Amino acid sequence: MAASIPCQPAEGDSPTVRDEWGLYIHLPWCVRKCPYCDFNSHRAPEHIPEMRYVTALCHEMEQASPRFRNRQLVSIFLGGGTPSLFSPEAIERILKQARVSFPMTTDAEITLEANPGTAEAERFKGYRSVGVTRLSLGVQSFDDERLRALGRIHTAEQARAAYRMGRDAKFLALNIDLMYGLPGQTLAGAQRDLAEALDFAPEHLSYYQLTLEAGTPFFHNPPTRPDDTVLARIEMDASARFAATGYERYEVSAYSKGIWNTCRHNLGYWRYGDYLGIGAGAHSKLRNSNGIWRQVRTRFPAGYLAAIEANQTGYEEWRLEHDEIRFEFFLNTLRLREGFSPNLFQQQTGENLATVAETLQELADLGLLEVSEHNIRTTQRGYAILDDVVAFFLPTQATGMIWPQACPA
Repeated sequence: MAASIPCQPAEGDSPTVRDEWGLYIHLPWCVRKCPYCDFNSHRAPEHIPEMRYVTALCHEMEQASPRFRNRQLVSIFLGGGTPSLFSPEAIERILKQARVSFPMTTDAEITLEANPGTAEAERFKGYRSVGVTRLSLGVQSFDDERLRALGRIHTAEQARAAYRMGRDAKFLALNIDLMYGLPGQTLAGAQRDLAEALDFAPEHLSYYQLTLEAGTPFFHNPPTRPDDTVLARIEMDASARFAATGYERYEVSAYSKGIWNTCRHNLGYWRYGDYLGIGAGAHSKLRNSNGIWRQVRTRFPAGYLAAIEANQTGYEEWRLEHDEIRFEFFLNTLRLREGFSPNLFQQQTGENLATVAETLQELADLGLLEVSEHNIRTTQRGYAILDDVVAFFLPTQATGMIWPQACPA
């Protein structure tokens, strides 16, 4: 029997999330650029212009403040680059300005990304003391040979030590970023990596396959990686291990120890909520009475600083078309195991599900979507070929779509 597509929000659907939003702050410098990385990151100069850059970020927040006067800031994500190159004093100044500029919930989630190669116990304690609640460690592997192949600056022992420092600093939650499908990695090697990460029992774990992104050294000179048969076995084994140790897969590459340990900031992206991105190369997705708008800031740190210091906006802005909005909604929400409700679709796109009912029905008939009165989500089969499912919603002309900032967790 064909599924019935609910085109009206049903009583009991999730409450509005329109007034909540997240703040992404980009700190663009790294000790060294990894050969697989396509993020907007730049090799750090001998002396990072830390306070000059922080002053620019604070100016951006002051300028954006009126736009968010009646909206609740629920999460801040300090990403990069390598935010742990910045001092606790710099992070404190950033967070103080955020609290001055925006109404913030008392339990706001504040995440900082850290590279184990730049980890220091006192610095971690300093971040915690100025208000950072979550620490996300870019471990990637516990195998020194794999780390060298990835161009990482840290060793396996430094990764272990960084995790212990994070625990000692008493962050409310720790995340471990772990990759698989690495150059020269075997099935047994991937299993050892995941087993060690799970033994640490972090509140959250981001687990994702190495991909060769256009423009990176790995894309132009691909390393030898596990074949599809091995990758499938790694993924099957990982699924069983996560389930056995009490981790819930709530998004394609995100696992949490209980639903309360999900990454609130990334959930905002995946539920197609609003976010403001500040800093070099950051981008934003913002809704107002005239539609949904995208902003992209000047990519290179020197250009970004020059623009802000000249009292320019430092970003380009444009409005999305209806078909772009629909595509971005499905691109994000279908990554979540929870899927979405008709109410959420209407809140976040301003449209009724009737606009996409034919496509939803086609996917349901193919066994790729699971439809009920209150919820629509991918089936297990659909989740396995998610890119193909999302492709059904591709707009005929995509002029302004941007993926969310890369925030593994």
